[in-house]
Amino acid sequence: GFTPQSVNQIGQRVQGKTAAAARKILEDALAVQQAGAFAVVLELVPAPLASAVTERLKIPTIGIGAGAGCDGQVQVLHDLLGLYTDQVPRHAGRYLNGAEAFRDAIGRYIADVQGGSFPGPEHSSDMDAEALRQALSSQEPL
Repeated sequence: GFTPQSVNQIGQRVQGKTAAAARKILEDALAVQQAGAFAVVLELVPAPLASAVTERLKIPTIGIGAGAGCDGQVQVLHDLLGLYTDQVPRHAGRYLNGAEAFRDAIGRYIADVQGGSFPGPEHSSDMDAEALRQALSSQEPL
């Protein structure tokens, strides 16, 4: 199916839509199984083709943009968390508006630092006052 390393050449398009391309994906999946792989990832493959490949393999298929017929599913964490707002893949499941949450958290952090409430004593370590005095009064030049 789709290989992320080739995105600049072919774009982020579904692979295996023609009979020849679908046959090649099936043959490749069988060859990978024959070579000893423990699983096959089917990325951006039409759902009916992914189901057919899954039925023919003895090893699990993991789908990403390949429909519900695979043995398992995977998504890019950044897509699930909504960290990107531009060019979100069609197959991406978004379960959080993370970009907004991150902006809010970073804004609050900046405000706390600038306002002097962070870091507080609970975010720092202390030391024995006598040990600090001895370290600072040492005769050895720094």
